[in-house]
Amino acid sequence: MTPIPVYLLLIAAAVGLAAWFATGRVTRWLARRAILDRPNARSSHSVPTPRGGGLGLLPPLLAGWCLLAFLAGDTIHWALAGGAALLATVSWADDRRGLSAGIRLLAQCAAVVPAAALLPGPIAQGWLPGPVDTALAVLCWVWFVNLYNFMDGIDGISGVETMAIGLGLFLVAAVVGPADAGGFGLLLAAAAMGFLAWNWHPARVFLGDVGSVPLGFLTGGLLLVLAAGGHWAPALVLPLYYLADATITLVRRLLRGEAVWRAHREHFYQEATRQGLGHAAIALRVAVAGAALVALALASLTTPGLALAGAAALVAALLWELGRRR
Repeated sequence: MTPIPVYLLLIAAAVGLAAWFATGRVTRWLARRAILDRPNARSSHSVPTPRGGGLGLLPPLLAGWCLLAFLAGDTIHWALAGGAALLATVSWADDRRGLSAGIRLLAQCAAVVPAAALLPGPIAQGWLPGPVDTALAVLCWVWFVNLYNFMDGIDGISGVETMAIGLGLFLVAAVVGPADAGGFGLLLAAAAMGFLAWNWHPARVFLGDVGSVPLGFLTGGLLLVLAAGGHWAPALVLPLYYLADATITLVRRLLRGEAVWRAHREHFYQEATRQGLGHAAIALRVAVAGAALVALALASLTTPGLALAGAAALVAALLWELGRRR
C-alpha cells in the first residue's frame, strides 16, 4: 500500500465537518421556507420533510474537490467539479419548480460529454474503437447519474452507498498508487458521512435532486476514471448493488410498457419498505453489502474473475432478501 498523504486526511476531515454543519443550517432554512417533500402515494415517508439537503453537502465537497484538483493538477477533476455545479443548479430548479425530462437530460449530457472526452483511457480496455468507447462512457455515465437519483428513495441509503463507494475508491488507489488519486473518493465518503448525520432514519432532511444528481455524476465519473486507468473490475464491483437494483427494475418496467421516467415504488428496497422492513434496517443491509463489495473490489485487483463472481452472488443475495416479500 502506498503512503497516504496527511493533507488528504485533513482536507477530508474538514469537508466532513463542514458538510455536517452546513447541512444542519440548510435544514433549518428549508424548514422555514417550507421547502418540503410532502408524502404521496409513491413516497416511502409519512411526514413532510425538508428537501434540498444537497445544498449543505455540495459546497464543502466542491470546495475540497477544487483544492485537491489544484494540488493534483488533473484537468478531468476540474471538469467533474464544473459539471457537478451545473447539475446542482439545474436540479435545484427541478426541486423547486419541476423541469421536463428533456431539459434534465440535456443538462446531464452537457456535464457528461466534455468530461468523458478527458478520460485517461478507454473504459472497455481497448476492445472497442475510440468513438464507440467514448459513446459507451457517456451512456453509462448518464445512466449512473439517473440511477443514483432513482435509488435515493429512503432515509440513509444514498449516504451509506456513497460512503462505501468513496472509501472503496480511496483504498483501491492506495493499493495501486498513487494514494492521492483516491483522495476524491475520500472526499465523497467524508461529505456523505457529514450529511448522513441528518439523513439517518428518521431523516431530518432529504438530499433532493440538488444532492443526488451531482453525487451520481461525481461518483460515476470517478468510477469511469478508475476503469479508464485499466482497473475495470473494481469499478464494476463497487457500485454493483445500485447498478443491479436500478437496472433490473428499469428492465422490468420497460417490459411492462411503463413510462420509466415517472416516479414509482418498484425498486427492491422500496418493496421491502412497503412490506414492513424499516429504513434503517435496509440502509444497514446496504452498508454491510457495501463494505463487503469494498473488500471484493480490493480482491479484484489480483483475482478479478473470482471477485466478480463473489460480488454478483452477494448482490443477488441482497436483492433476494429485499425482494422476497413481493
